Amino acid sequence: MKKQQTTGNDKRSAVFTFIGITVMILLTLTKVVPSSTIAGYSVFVGIAFFFITEAVSKTRGSESGLRFNTIVTDFKKPGVLLWVLLPSASGIATLVVGNLIFGGEFVAHVVGRTSSILSFDKVALLIGQVIIAAFGEEIAYRGFFFGKSAKLFPIWVCAVVSSAAFAAGHIVTGNTGIVAYDIATVFIDSLIFSVIYHKAGNCVISTFSHILGNAISLVAVFVFF
Repeated sequence: MKKQQTTGNDKRSAVFTFIGITVMILLTLTKVVPSSTIAGYSVFVGIAFFFITEAVSKTRGSESGLRFNTIVTDFKKPGVLLWVLLPSASGIATLVVGNLIFGGEFVAHVVGRTSSILSFDKVALLIGQVIIAAFGEEIAYRGFFFGKSAKLFPIWVCAVVSSAAFAAGHIVTGNTGIVAYDIATVFIDSLIFSVIYHKAGNCVISTFSHILGNAISLVAVFVFF
Protein backbone atom coordinates (compact mmCIF):
# COMPACT_ATOMS: atom_id res chain seq x y z
CA MET A 1 0.00 0.00 0.00
CA LYS A 2 2.80 2.41 0.91
CA LYS A 3 4.57 1.72 -2.39
CA GLN A 4 1.36 2.41 -4.32
CA GLN A 5 0.87 5.66 -2.41
CA THR A 6 4.45 6.73 -3.21
CA THR A 7 3.93 5.94 -6.90
CA GLY A 8 0.73 7.96 -6.89
CA ASN A 9 2.51 10.92 -5.28
CA ASP A 10 5.28 10.71 -7.87
CA LYS A 11 2.74 10.70 -10.72
CA ARG A 12 0.97 13.76 -9.33
CA SER A 13 4.32 15.48 -8.86
CA ALA A 14 5.20 14.69 -12.49
CA VAL A 15 1.93 16.24 -13.66
CA PHE A 16 2.56 19.41 -11.68
CA THR A 17 6.15 19.51 -12.96
CA PHE A 18 4.93 19.36 -16.54
CA ILE A 19 2.31 22.06 -15.92
CA GLY A 20 4.76 24.37 -14.17
CA ILE A 21 7.46 24.02 -16.82
CA THR A 22 4.92 24.60 -19.59
CA VAL A 23 3.67 27.79 -17.96
CA MET A 24 7.24 29.03 -17.41
CA ILE A 25 8.14 28.43 -21.05
CA LEU A 26 4.95 30.11 -22.31
CA LEU A 27 5.62 33.16 -20.15
CA THR A 28 9.21 33.32 -21.40
CA LEU A 29 8.01 33.13 -25.02
CA THR A 30 6.18 36.44 -24.51
CA LYS A 31 9.64 37.99 -24.91
CA VAL A 32 8.97 37.91 -28.67
CA VAL A 33 6.68 40.88 -28.06
CA PRO A 34 9.01 43.78 -27.14
CA SER A 35 6.33 45.59 -25.12
CA SER A 36 5.49 42.50 -23.03
CA THR A 37 6.49 42.65 -19.37
CA ILE A 38 5.13 39.36 -18.04
CA ALA A 39 8.06 37.04 -18.83
CA GLY A 40 9.59 37.77 -15.43
CA TYR A 41 6.63 36.12 -13.73
CA SER A 42 8.07 32.77 -14.83
CA VAL A 43 10.33 32.97 -11.77
CA PHE A 44 7.36 33.26 -9.42
CA VAL A 45 5.67 30.36 -11.20
CA GLY A 46 8.79 28.23 -10.81
CA ILE A 47 9.08 29.04 -7.11
CA ALA A 48 5.43 28.18 -6.51
CA PHE A 49 5.62 24.89 -8.40
CA PHE A 50 8.85 23.94 -6.64
CA PHE A 51 7.05 23.92 -3.31
CA ILE A 52 3.91 22.38 -4.80
CA THR A 53 5.80 19.43 -6.29
CA GLU A 54 7.78 18.87 -3.10
CA ALA A 55 4.56 18.90 -1.07
CA VAL A 56 2.71 16.61 -3.48
CA SER A 57 5.56 14.11 -3.63
CA LYS A 58 6.02 14.39 0.15
CA THR A 59 9.73 15.01 -0.32
CA ARG A 60 11.71 14.45 2.87
CA GLY A 61 13.85 17.30 4.15
CA SER A 62 17.05 15.38 3.48
CA GLU A 63 16.01 14.91 -0.16
CA SER A 64 14.68 18.41 -0.79
CA GLY A 65 16.28 20.57 -3.46
CA LEU A 66 16.32 23.44 -0.97
CA ARG A 67 18.24 22.66 2.21
CA PHE A 68 20.02 24.94 4.66
CA ASN A 69 21.12 22.36 7.22
CA THR A 70 23.41 20.51 4.78
CA ILE A 71 25.18 23.50 3.22
CA VAL A 72 28.61 22.64 4.62
CA THR A 73 28.30 18.98 3.64
CA ASP A 74 27.07 19.88 0.14
CA PHE A 75 29.98 22.26 -0.41
CA LYS A 76 32.36 19.40 0.39
CA LYS A 77 30.95 17.10 -2.27
CA PRO A 78 33.46 16.27 -5.06
CA GLY A 79 34.01 19.12 -7.51
CA VAL A 80 31.32 21.40 -6.07
CA LEU A 81 33.57 24.22 -4.86
CA LEU A 82 35.40 24.47 -8.19
CA TRP A 83 32.12 24.71 -10.10
CA VAL A 84 30.78 27.24 -7.60
CA LEU A 85 33.71 29.56 -8.33
CA LEU A 86 33.54 29.10 -12.10
CA PRO A 87 30.74 31.67 -12.79
CA SER A 88 32.83 34.37 -11.11
CA ALA A 89 35.64 33.72 -13.58
CA SER A 90 33.25 33.43 -16.52
CA GLY A 91 31.60 36.71 -15.52
CA ILE A 92 34.90 38.58 -15.71
CA ALA A 93 35.77 36.83 -18.99
CA THR A 94 32.37 37.82 -20.40
CA LEU A 95 32.98 41.48 -19.60
CA VAL A 96 36.53 41.49 -20.94
CA VAL A 97 35.65 39.76 -24.21
CA GLY A 98 32.45 41.77 -24.59
CA ASN A 99 34.37 44.99 -24.10
CA LEU A 100 36.99 43.94 -26.64
CA ILE A 101 34.37 43.09 -29.26
CA PHE A 102 31.70 45.72 -28.63
CA GLY A 103 33.45 48.35 -26.53
CA GLY A 104 31.43 50.16 -23.89
CA GLU A 105 28.19 49.24 -25.66
CA PHE A 106 28.18 45.78 -24.11
CA VAL A 107 28.48 47.01 -20.53
CA ALA A 108 25.82 49.64 -21.24
CA HIS A 109 23.57 46.87 -22.57
CA VAL A 110 24.01 44.72 -19.44
CA VAL A 111 23.43 47.67 -17.12
CA GLY A 112 20.35 48.65 -19.11
CA ARG A 113 19.03 45.08 -19.01
CA THR A 114 19.30 44.88 -15.24
CA SER A 115 18.39 48.46 -14.30
CA SER A 116 14.69 47.58 -14.13
CA ILE A 117 15.26 45.26 -11.16
CA LEU A 118 18.45 46.65 -9.60
CA SER A 119 18.97 50.00 -7.87
CA PHE A 120 22.52 50.89 -8.86
CA ASP A 121 22.44 54.17 -6.93
CA LYS A 122 21.66 52.55 -3.56
CA VAL A 123 24.31 50.07 -2.49
CA ALA A 124 22.48 48.48 0.46
CA LEU A 125 19.32 47.99 -1.59
CA LEU A 126 21.36 46.71 -4.54
CA ILE A 127 22.96 44.01 -2.38
CA GLY A 128 19.57 42.84 -1.17
CA GLN A 129 18.16 42.83 -4.71
CA VAL A 130 21.08 40.77 -6.05
CA ILE A 131 20.62 38.18 -3.29
CA ILE A 132 16.83 37.93 -3.63
CA ALA A 133 16.88 37.83 -7.45
CA ALA A 134 19.52 35.09 -7.54
CA PHE A 135 17.79 33.03 -4.85
CA GLY A 136 14.44 33.23 -6.65
CA GLU A 137 15.95 32.29 -10.01
CA GLU A 138 17.79 29.33 -8.55
CA ILE A 139 14.71 27.91 -6.86
CA ALA A 140 12.69 28.39 -10.04
CA TYR A 141 15.15 27.30 -12.72
CA ARG A 142 17.48 24.90 -10.93
CA GLY A 143 15.41 23.61 -8.03
CA PHE A 144 12.20 23.27 -10.02
CA PHE A 145 12.69 23.43 -13.80
CA PHE A 146 15.95 21.50 -13.96
CA GLY A 147 15.76 19.50 -10.74
CA LYS A 148 12.21 18.20 -11.05
CA SER A 149 12.32 17.62 -14.81
CA ALA A 150 15.57 15.62 -14.38
CA LYS A 151 13.48 12.97 -12.64
CA LEU A 152 11.44 12.55 -15.82
CA PHE A 153 13.83 13.19 -18.73
CA PRO A 154 17.55 12.78 -19.56
CA ILE A 155 19.59 15.16 -17.43
CA TRP A 156 21.38 16.80 -20.36
CA VAL A 157 18.06 17.60 -22.04
CA CYS A 158 16.80 19.19 -18.83
CA ALA A 159 19.99 21.22 -18.44
CA VAL A 160 19.84 22.53 -22.01
CA VAL A 161 16.11 23.29 -22.07
CA SER A 162 16.04 24.94 -18.63
CA SER A 163 19.13 26.99 -19.51
CA ALA A 164 17.63 28.03 -22.85
CA ALA A 165 14.47 29.20 -21.07
CA PHE A 166 16.53 30.99 -18.42
CA ALA A 167 18.66 32.74 -21.04
CA ALA A 168 15.62 33.68 -23.14
CA GLY A 169 14.15 35.40 -20.10
CA HIS A 170 17.09 37.83 -20.21
CA ILE A 171 16.50 38.99 -23.78
CA VAL A 172 16.03 42.71 -24.31
CA THR A 173 15.99 44.76 -27.48
CA GLY A 174 19.29 46.11 -28.76
CA ASN A 175 22.16 45.46 -31.11
CA THR A 176 21.70 41.94 -32.50
CA GLY A 177 25.32 40.94 -31.96
CA ILE A 178 25.40 42.25 -28.41
CA VAL A 179 22.08 40.62 -27.51
CA ALA A 180 23.21 37.28 -28.98
CA TYR A 181 26.53 37.42 -27.11
CA ASP A 182 24.82 38.39 -23.86
CA ILE A 183 22.25 35.60 -24.06
CA ALA A 184 24.90 33.03 -25.02
CA THR A 185 26.93 33.86 -21.91
CA VAL A 186 23.81 33.72 -19.70
CA PHE A 187 23.04 30.29 -21.20
CA ILE A 188 26.55 29.05 -20.39
CA ASP A 189 26.33 30.32 -16.81
CA SER A 190 22.96 28.61 -16.46
CA LEU A 191 24.50 25.32 -17.56
CA ILE A 192 27.16 25.79 -14.89
CA PHE A 193 24.49 26.42 -12.24
CA SER A 194 22.74 23.26 -13.42
CA VAL A 195 25.95 21.26 -12.93
CA ILE A 196 26.34 22.74 -9.45
CA TYR A 197 22.79 21.80 -8.56
CA HIS A 198 23.26 18.29 -9.95
CA LYS A 199 26.43 17.76 -7.95
CA ALA A 200 25.24 19.38 -4.70
CA GLY A 201 21.53 18.53 -4.93
CA ASN A 202 20.84 21.85 -3.26
CA CYS A 203 19.86 25.13 -4.90
CA VAL A 204 21.25 27.04 -1.90
CA ILE A 205 24.69 26.10 -3.22
CA SER A 206 23.92 27.20 -6.78
CA THR A 207 22.43 30.40 -5.32
CA PHE A 208 25.70 31.15 -3.56
CA SER A 209 27.55 30.71 -6.86
CA HIS A 210 24.98 32.88 -8.66
CA ILE A 211 25.24 35.67 -6.08
CA LEU A 212 29.03 35.57 -6.02
CA GLY A 213 29.27 35.66 -9.80
CA ASN A 214 26.81 38.55 -10.12
CA ALA A 215 28.45 40.51 -7.30
CA ILE A 216 31.95 40.20 -8.76
CA SER A 217 30.67 41.16 -12.22
CA LEU A 218 28.89 44.23 -10.83
CA VAL A 219 31.99 45.36 -8.95
CA ALA A 220 34.09 44.85 -12.08
CA VAL A 221 31.63 46.92 -14.15
CA PHE A 222 31.85 49.90 -11.83
CA VAL A 223 35.58 49.64 -11.10
CA PHE A 224 37.10 48.65 -14.43
CA PHE A 225 34.53 49.33 -17.14
